Amino acid sequence: MIARLHSAAVNGIDGYEVMVEVDMQPVKDVGRILIVGLPDTAVRESVQRVTSALKNSHFFCPGELIVTVNLAPADMKKQGPGFDLPIALGLEMTIQRHYDNIPAADKRRVPLHTDDWCIIGELALDGMVRGVRGVLPQAVAARDAGRKYLMVAAENAAEASVVEGITVYGVESLAEAWALLLERERFEPCRPSATVEGVAADVDFDEIKGQPYARRAMEIAAAGGHNLLFCGSPGSGKSMLSRRLPTILPPLSQEEALSVSKIHSVCGLLPRNCGLLSTRPYRAPHHTISDVGLMGGGSNITPGEISLAHHGVLFLDELPEFSRRTLETLRQPLESGVVTISRASGSMDFPCDFMLVAAMNPCPCGYLGDPRHNCRCNHTDIARYRKKISGPLLDRFDMIIEVPPVDPAELLSRPDGENSATVRARVVAARARQMQRYAGLGVSCNARLSVKLLRRFCPLSPSQQGMLLSAVEQFGLSARAFDRILRVARTIADLAGRDVPSDNDLFEAIQFRQFENNLRA
Repeated sequence: MIARLHSAAVNGIDGYEVMVEVDMQPVKDVGRILIVGLPDTAVRESVQRVTSALKNSHFFCPGELIVTVNLAPADMKKQGPGFDLPIALGLEMTIQRHYDNIPAADKRRVPLHTDDWCIIGELALDGMVRGVRGVLPQAVAARDAGRKYLMVAAENAAEASVVEGITVYGVESLAEAWALLLERERFEPCRPSATVEGVAADVDFDEIKGQPYARRAMEIAAAGGHNLLFCGSPGSGKSMLSRRLPTILPPLSQEEALSVSKIHSVCGLLPRNCGLLSTRPYRAPHHTISDVGLMGGGSNITPGEISLAHHGVLFLDELPEFSRRTLETLRQPLESGVVTISRASGSMDFPCDFMLVAAMNPCPCGYLGDPRHNCRCNHTDIARYRKKISGPLLDRFDMIIEVPPVDPAELLSRPDGENSATVRARVVAARARQMQRYAGLGVSCNARLSVKLLRRFCPLSPSQQGMLLSAVEQFGLSARAFDRILRVARTIADLAGRDVPSDNDLFEAIQFRQFENNLRA
């Protein structure tokens, strides 16, 4: 009789159920274990881990067996060591039921009802159960497949327990897993854990000295989900400003937290004993990052930095130092909020709805326009440096901010600006207005407004139309920049509690595009 157990795997960032079937045949010579069903190297190596774990856990595991393990569906590639535990349990169940030469001391009672279980875990050689990546989406898949109970490593239990509709048990050893299948009532299920803090808890908005223009821009960007580009000389505070942006963003909703946590779970970045991430992610990859590292991909397709920044902030410091090819790959995901990775084996869609925040110097040496330093760059060097950022990419920033050097006298003064909590309260109120306005339209913030909805919710008076057209002609702005000005104006009005953008709101939004003309020169 074949032993059948249920497990799960990950395809992209979504889980799917896997049936683990174990069959054995006694032989007179040396046996072997064969795993079929498109296993990768990590799955094939489970043979050595499973046999050692069974022996070191004092389970009966004779060597004269031919064991076939089938992982169904057989047409999907299986990755990772998460099948170790169900394979070991299925092998021992088969041996105990059908092997005739088991010594009386090694006879064990066999679990009878396993159809309600989904089992996931890696085995150490001594029989201990280790955690694996991607347990959160696998738990969702197990629940959707109708499983009532989920068995995972103890270190993964908190992560899996946030999924409603399935009871999660954490085990630390193979022996404990066997006992759990026999007498579930003796074990206490894992309770859903509280969410954990995210990044940026150690910084605050009131630490920013000077830079009132940049602080205002950050508040508007946070309130509307807008993309932001800082341009200034070294030491003016561009990186410091961006690091504090997540502290004024609204908290993640339950749906957003689940989506973000799934991506981090698949990448193995969810903190241990973590439920759901509660704060928005902040990712700051180095400028040497590859296309695959930024967008996602690889032989086993995994999410990249733009997906890890989903519902959060992607900060690109020293923007012109990034490969131009790498930067150009951002253009389509910034518009659609989804990146499609296509390979010969197939294609996968990863969510990437993020705020792009970038920083750059005005020239190669960094001191163009700095009153305290002389710029050493000629016009050709400056033009070549700025040319690394294409016009289409520059168009995708809603606001382009010049960050001047901070007056040394301000560095010695006590901070007099608002703290993150105060600014965040206004941001949350503005986002609430947007959620109410766009209820049922599939839009979460002003930055995601389609052109049709933008015309509907941001009407302009004849004088405002003239003001905007004049700015477009004066600064040489594109149609995309035209729409982005309207979205920013809509956000400024929301921060002020106005139903319709005023002339001052529109003028302020135009001011945030004024510096763009300098970068195109």
